[in-house]
Parts: sequence; C-alpha cells; structure tokens
Amino acid sequence: MATSRSEDEESLAGPKRGPATPVGTVPKRRSSSRFIKRRKFDDELVESSLAKSSRAKGGPEPPPRPGGAAGPAGGGGAAAEPPPGERKKVSRAVPPPPPPGPGPPPALPKRLKKSKPSPAPRDLGRWKPADDLLLINAVLQTNDLTSVHLGVKFSCRFTLREIQERWYSLLYDPVICKLSCQAMRQLHPEAVAAIQSKVLFSKAEEQLLTRVPSSPVPSLDTFQELLQRHPAVFYPARTPKALQLHWQLLRQYHLLQDQTVQPLPKGDQVLNFSDAEELLDDGKLRDVRDEVLEHELTVADRRQKREIRQLEQELHRWQVLVDSITGMSSPDFDSQTLAVLRGRMVRYLMRSREITLGRATKDNQIDVDLALEGPAWKISRKQGVIKLKNNGEFFIANEGRRPIFIDGRPVLGGSKWKLSNNSVVEIASLRFVFLINQELIALIRSEAARLGHQ
Repeated sequence: MATSRSEDEESLAGPKRGPATPVGTVPKRRSSSRFIKRRKFDDELVESSLAKSSRAKGGPEPPPRPGGAAGPAGGGGAAAEPPPGERKKVSRAVPPPPPPGPGPPPALPKRLKKSKPSPAPRDLGRWKPADDLLLINAVLQTNDLTSVHLGVKFSCRFTLREIQERWYSLLYDPVICKLSCQAMRQLHPEAVAAIQSKVLFSKAEEQLLTRVPSSPVPSLDTFQELLQRHPAVFYPARTPKALQLHWQLLRQYHLLQDQTVQPLPKGDQVLNFSDAEELLDDGKLRDVRDEVLEHELTVADRRQKREIRQLEQELHRWQVLVDSITGMSSPDFDSQTLAVLRGRMVRYLMRSREITLGRATKDNQIDVDLALEGPAWKISRKQGVIKLKNNGEFFIANEGRRPIFIDGRPVLGGSKWKLSNNSVVEIASLRFVFLINQELIALIRSEAARLGHQ
C-alpha cells in the first residue's frame, strides 16, 4: 500500500528533473499522444504554407531550432530524434531564413489567376451600340455625313457636329473604337438585322431603281430579278420588299427616269389661289350619292332624337331623386325670407336686412353659426356680414382674417363684394349657395321707388 501510494503521488506531481540534465537540452514533458484539433494562429498558417510549398518543389527543409535535440551531441555527426513534446515546439516555431548562397533564393510559387475578359461597358454615353452600327453602315453606303445626318433616324437627336465627332472617334480613338466594337458584338442577331434594314440607299442602288418603269406597276418578282442581276451593287441585307417600298417613294416624288416634272411658270403667268380655283371643275368634285349610307344616317338621327326626347321627359323624375339624395331641393320662400344661404347640411334663412356670419362661442353670439355645416376652427368668430340695401342688392363684407371666395374670386379682409342669385360662397373649405327671393326683392324695389318719387 505504501508503494502504490508513493507511485500515485509521483504521477500526480509530474516527472522529477534529475540533477544530471544537460543545460542545452529541453526537459521531458509528459504529454498525450492523442491529437487535439484546434485553430491555427497566423504564424502557424504562414509556416504550414511555407512547408507545403518547399515540399512541393523538393527544396531543402527548414533547419531545426538551434540549441535543441537536433544539435550535435558531443561532436558526433548523427542527430538525435526529439521527443514528442519537442516536435510540437519545433513545428510551432517559425523557421529562420535560409543562409544566403551563391544562387538566387528560391521564389515562392504564386497562384496564377485566370484573367477573365472584361465585359463591354453598357454605358457608352448617348451613343448606343445600335447607333454606332447604323452610323458605320450608313457612311459606308453614302460616304457623306450630311446625308447620314438628314436621312438616318438614331435613338437620339444628334447634330451634324456630334455625328462628325463620333465618326472621327471611331476612326482614330483606339479606346472608344475597342469599347464600341465589344458592345456591337454583343448585339442580338435580330437587332443587327433590324439595323441593317434601315441602312440608307446608295446612289448606285437608286440609279438601278429609277430604271424600273412607273407603269405598269412592277411586282416583287421584278425586284427579285433586279437583286439577282446586281448582287454587288445592292446592300446584302436588301430584300425585294424593301426595294419595292423605296421605288414607291421615288415614284411619289417623280424621281423615276420615265417621269417628267412640269416646270413652274415664270413671269406674269404664275397662278394664284383664285385662278387655280376657277380652273377646277365642280362637277368632278361631287361625290356619288350613296342611298344606303344616307338611309343609315337618317335612321341613326331619328333614333338619337327619340332618346333625347325620352330623357327630357324623365328629367323631372331624376331631379327629384337627386334632390332627395343631396338634400339640395329648391327652397320654399315665405313672405318673410329675403334670401337663403344653403349649405350641404343646413340652410340659413335671412329674414333681416343684415346678418352676421362666423363661429359662435359662449361670449360671442352671431346670427349664422357656420360650425353647424362642418369644421369651422379656421373661421373667425365674426367672419362677415351680409347686408341688403334699399335698391334690392345684397353685399357681403369680410371682417375676418381669412379671405372669402365669391364664385372663385377672393374677398380679402376689409373688402366687400356684391352677391347675386346662385352665387357660391366659400369660407374655409365650406361652400354655400346664396339664393335670393326674387318676388320679395321685387316688392322691396318697387316700394323703394315709390317712396323715392314721393
């Protein structure tokens, strides 16, 4: 039991260093042979990459750490193998640089990255790849930048100077030329075919087309034979249909060889508008009477008149329905009501010659409280006054801060405006219609006139 206890104490205490341990050697450490996976530090990553590269090239391995087990023992030539703990220390240490030799030091291998072709830039300014292709083909056909400017329709409106500068850039600027070529190579074949179909006609092509007679009208076979007889003259993308359309334009402007253009009269023989009108034959201008068309127009006119008549008869029914929904029926004036200020929700009856408009409060009582119609927090306590003069005319005076709109016209504070029948009064987004009792106002005017004569 005493022996086993001493052995356990020795195992817990660790190995004892003997007195005969040499100074240059590393003492033995107790370590496990089990491999523990852990993350490497930066210096270890550099060391492992250098070691792998040196093994791959077959170069010399890094020298061992000086002063360790790899040193010469007593001047002998054989190297002793380090213990397991010492191997870990050696592997973790960064190897010193190799001694300089007569030859150049071995270069580290570099990872060669495959250079990818740089894609063509999408943004080439206002000039698109389609514009460049159209410009090149048009110049090759006409050899004239002025004709290209007048006859070619680009994606933008380019001036003649811009077209000249672009053409010179494509010719003499290698950077722009390279970028433009890369962009044009990426165009879709259908887009290229559409661009080639818009190429201008050269003078040689138009000369061949002008030889085609204007009558009888040629067919597509005629232009197909023309293409087959002169393949070197016509542009490769020309089709019989394209030739036929261009020939029709030439015939429209009297540019064919068998067409003659009458010269304009000179001197006093120039016709004015009245002389040309006298030369016209009115009999040739009359249209042929179409009885079927006239019958259909008559029937349609009769049907529309019938529908209009039915709508006029039903108008009063619809008016009753609209008034019941909106509540804006015609007011029934009594003998005491001079006018009515009608809103969307309430009606205010004016039964005196002067009424006050505004917002009622505990301390301020007014005749017409606009808060009953809607939100009136923007309206002044005394917003305005409506007065009836002796001549039967109504006026509204603005006494508030905000303007009052009469039929869309603003009436500022301190100003007044005349009110007519059906005038629209708007106060802080609240709209009213001012209606006048015409019969009562007529009586007031007549009474005022009678008193004036007396």
